[in-house]
Amino acid sequence: MDKTIHFAHANSFPAPIYRQLHEVWQQAGYEVGFLPCSGHDPRYPVSDGWPQLVDEMVSHMRARYSGPVHGVGHSLGGILLLFSAIRAPELFRSVVLLDSPLLSPQRAFGIWLAKRLGFIQNITPGGTGTLKRRDNWASVASVYDYFARKAAFARWAPEVLHDYAELGTEDNGQGGRRLLFRPQVEHAIYGTLPHHYWQLRGQLQVPLHYVAGAGSDVIRPSDLSFMQKHFAACIHRHPGSHLFPMEQPQATAGLVLKLLQPG
Repeated sequence: MDKTIHFAHANSFPAPIYRQLHEVWQQAGYEVGFLPCSGHDPRYPVSDGWPQLVDEMVSHMRARYSGPVHGVGHSLGGILLLFSAIRAPELFRSVVLLDSPLLSPQRAFGIWLAKRLGFIQNITPGGTGTLKRRDNWASVASVYDYFARKAAFARWAPEVLHDYAELGTEDNGQGGRRLLFRPQVEHAIYGTLPHHYWQLRGQLQVPLHYVAGAGSDVIRPSDLSFMQKHFAACIHRHPGSHLFPMEQPQATAGLVLKLLQPG
């Protein structure tokens, strides 16, 4: 299944909202599959280090594909794919990570300490504000208007924001819309960020590409060096922030296609 991509989304951003990337890959002849929202199946609860989310990913891929595929993951999704590829390498041809928070041992120790001392949510992107986020709107149009005024979404490509408003929400049972990716799950995922990935060094058996956002505040040079040395990662940089797939979907999708080419 050399022309199949399994895509894995970032925390709080369901896989369907990456439609702009998926369509580029499909036009290039790839089949694209994904798990819409990791962490929402009660059979696979969110827990420290995300082992059940990896179980969910591996189970989904075993059921979905008849042979090895290319895994492409953004942030949370990239970590889940890396862990899945180490656990079940037969499912993968290669893995491409898009600005996933895979930290050097020194930084990972800080995550472990923050969890042990109870202030991990003070240093994550979601933090305590996740649970207070607005979660209901009258229509898809009102969802778009709301987020279009937010500074955090100002750099997004308009078509991606439209997809977020439409595909990132669901009927709220009262004729309006609510977030498809539930805030409680987002909050739990941020609070259980893995701190142990470095212990898996030397265990990856498939090719790995890592694409870092040039303006990202998530990854540091020490993290990239560790991945390059201990996971044989080929390091690439792409203009934009941690959310560069939303900011430049066409360019991001095009770069991934180049990385998937043999040789």
